[in-house]
Amino acid sequence: MKRTAIAGFAALMMGLGAISFAGPGNAAPGPSHIAAQIMVKFRDDAAAAGVLRRHGLGDGPGIGSTGAHLIKVPAGKELQLVDALSRNPNIEYAEPDEVVTVAAADPDYFPRQYALHNTGQSFTNTLGTVTVPAGEPDADVDAVEAWTKTTGVGITGAGIRVAVLDTGVTTDNSDISANVVARANFSDSAPPAGADLVDYYGHGTHVAGIIAATKDGAGVSGVCPDCDILDGKVLNNEGSGSTSSIAKGISWAVDNGARVINMSLGQRVSSRTLENAVNDAWKKGVVIVAAAGNAGTQAKIYPGAYPNVIAVAATDNRNAKASFSTFGKWVDIAASGVSVYSTFPKHPFALGGPGGRSEGYDIASGTSMASPIVAGVAALVWSTPAGTANSSVRAKVESSANEKIDGTGTYWANGLVNACDAVDCVR
Repeated sequence: MKRTAIAGFAALMMGLGAISFAGPGNAAPGPSHIAAQIMVKFRDDAAAAGVLRRHGLGDGPGIGSTGAHLIKVPAGKELQLVDALSRNPNIEYAEPDEVVTVAAADPDYFPRQYALHNTGQSFTNTLGTVTVPAGEPDADVDAVEAWTKTTGVGITGAGIRVAVLDTGVTTDNSDISANVVARANFSDSAPPAGADLVDYYGHGTHVAGIIAATKDGAGVSGVCPDCDILDGKVLNNEGSGSTSSIAKGISWAVDNGARVINMSLGQRVSSRTLENAVNDAWKKGVVIVAAAGNAGTQAKIYPGAYPNVIAVAATDNRNAKASFSTFGKWVDIAASGVSVYSTFPKHPFALGGPGGRSEGYDIASGTSMASPIVAGVAALVWSTPAGTANSSVRAKVESSANEKIDGTGTYWANGLVNACDAVDCVR
């Protein structure tokens, strides 16, 4: 299955090699790779120093569990050195480090969450009016029904761990921060002096809330409300990061007990370093879920397109493919991704502001929002008797999509994900 860009909010996939949120709309493409560094994997680490020295370079730190190293190079010489090093028989591969760029009171808001439970509600907020048809069509994931079977607590009594590799998860919205059990920062952003609010962009908080906001009768509820969140900040406060930061985040998530990893991000160019990180996570028993992208075409997006990743397309509240959603037979499953209501930081953030999204709670659209719905369903399955291996969990998630909505078999391989069917609940 696939490579790396954020999937959510106001952004189409950016130019070749760029990583961006999978949401409608997009800014102009920036540089395609990170300046002054490349990723290199040696066939024999003992030969590394000599090979690099001949090019005037020194060795660098490892990138997670991939075996690749992050090598500092003169700015502007990245592609030239990738080409030269790739010719050396002692080097398995050398590649650029791709840019990841984003585009883009506690009343009970649960009735606004048509993606979880469709009751015919209608509401208006900063981005317009959303009217949800009651029952016809059935556009929800049947989360309420699934909760009669499980809310995400595993056999040990702890919540199933889901890693959110994104812009961070805010600490000032208890509806989601209460379920964060570990944090790590792989981006180049640090909190402002004296602050610990780790999401100043907003995307990661929204994604995490879709997965695991608390089901406490206030605010919103996640698909897996008793799941635990591992907050891997792989994108900075401007919504930008690199392939190497994503790979490091994947390895950290595995080491910290993630059973599911959600990546609402992607890039158009495949990376061997990123694919190695994905494959290592799969071999260690993790289910990996990623956004299919928001280009509105069939072009593959990574990591979504890698075989060991569940790629998720976006549908609207009438079960039609979202106009912005990337599609194709390489895409595995569909979930709601239009006007999805979830948590946001309760402080100023980049996606908010005048004319933007409200602090606390609001809607966003993109395959960024569809992917965490599927990740939440996968986490629910892990907490049932079917949760014996990542292969069996993935099979339950994909077979749950038995509502073959229009586009099944062409826009995506399976239909619309269903939490109730995935956990074998009784309606």
